[in-house]
Amino acid sequence: MLDYSPIVDKIVKEAKQQADKGEVASYIPELSCVDSNKFGISILDKNGKGFHAGDSGEQFSIQSISKVLSLAMAYSLMDEELWKRVDVEPSGDPFNHLSLLEMENGIPRNPLINAGAIVICDILVSNLKNPKSDFLTYVQTIANDPTIAYDQKVAESEKRTGFRNYAAAYLIKSFGNLENDVETVLDFYFHSCSLSMSCEQLTKAFYIFMNRGNCLKNNNYLNLSQVKRINAIMLTCGFYDEAGEFAFEVGLPGKSGVGGGIVALLPNQFCVATWSPGLNKKGNSKLGMLALEKLTTETGLSIF
Repeated sequence: MLDYSPIVDKIVKEAKQQADKGEVASYIPELSCVDSNKFGISILDKNGKGFHAGDSGEQFSIQSISKVLSLAMAYSLMDEELWKRVDVEPSGDPFNHLSLLEMENGIPRNPLINAGAIVICDILVSNLKNPKSDFLTYVQTIANDPTIAYDQKVAESEKRTGFRNYAAAYLIKSFGNLENDVETVLDFYFHSCSLSMSCEQLTKAFYIFMNRGNCLKNNNYLNLSQVKRINAIMLTCGFYDEAGEFAFEVGLPGKSGVGGGIVALLPNQFCVATWSPGLNKKGNSKLGMLALEKLTTETGLSIF
């Protein structure tokens, strides 16, 4: 198996030397406090061996990365019925745009934009007895890490400032695609986005998408068809209106979050997570994008 240690060390060294680290997200006030100089990378190979460098053990707000995890849980409960409520097409728009919702009768373009994730959260609220605690337990279990938790300060910060998410939820509700009360659904949505994890924890949580639906303890959570479809959605929709650029430059299914995290994977080979809080103009981690392009270039490993 490939030794990723010199590669991750080199990536961290070069990232630290970059003058332009992007802009830390400020529209969620709690996120604006993060040090822009932070950078971490973690790789978990198919044998469960980890390679870590930089601030890979420090927890951060994973934000939209959680949308893949809520999608996985909803998909395991609903199977193909899920796609009656949300589509699987790239939006070509920023993550919080509402215009397509009006045109397409309240069916979000895909589950990885905010509107789509809100519908997924509605599905989980309908199907789980205690949505917030049940979802957290699910994430802790697939990652085999009971210390993963919500960041209540971030959740409250999002709730106070999430006006576009309220607008999206009420618009979806007006088309009959939200079964539950908007406040209840958004409370769950804001909490899911507030999950706090490190690069090391993220690679463990996303191991199931790299390993045919099986976690590190070899317990199965998704069938092969479901894994294939979730990975396809990550490739085409995981980076909003920069998904094509990520596929072009990096060539891996992945998902970003405005907390500066990115997680990506090569099926049956490895899972990788980076964290650098500074974002580019599309809302993706500036140094994280560069780091993952360097990883696939140096190793020659991508889905292409």
